[in-house]
Amino acid sequence: MHELSIVLNIIDIAESEAVKAGALAVRRIELNIGKLSTVEPMAFEVAWKQAVRNTMLEHAGLVTNYVSGKGKCTECGTVFGMNELFDPCPACGSFFSEVIQGRELQVKSINIDS
Repeated sequence: MHELSIVLNIIDIAESEAVKAGALAVRRIELNIGKLSTVEPMAFEVAWKQAVRNTMLEHAGLVTNYVSGKGKCTECGTVFGMNELFDPCPACGSFFSEVIQGRELQVKSINIDS
C-alpha cells in the first residue's frame, strides 16, 4: 500500500511548514490528487486516519480535490477526458497519448493554529 508512504510524506511536508511558521497545530490541509495518480481513495483515507494520530495534523480537516484526467493523443492531437491511463483516443482509437492532467499529487494549502 503506497498510500501510507504518500500520507507520511504529506505529514512531513505539513509539519515542516507549520514548524517554520511557529504553529502549534495544523487546522486544515487541502490536497489535489489526480484521478490518474494511482492513489486509491479508500486506502488513502484509511492510511490518513491512522498516520495523523499524535501529529500536528491529528485534528486537522482534510479537503481532497480529485482532479480529472485529461490526455492528448500523440497520433491525431485530440485532447480528451481520461478515466484510466490507457484510455483510447475517442477520435482515432489510438492508445498512445500524453497525460496532460490527472497525475497531480500536491499540497494545495495548509491552515495553521499559531
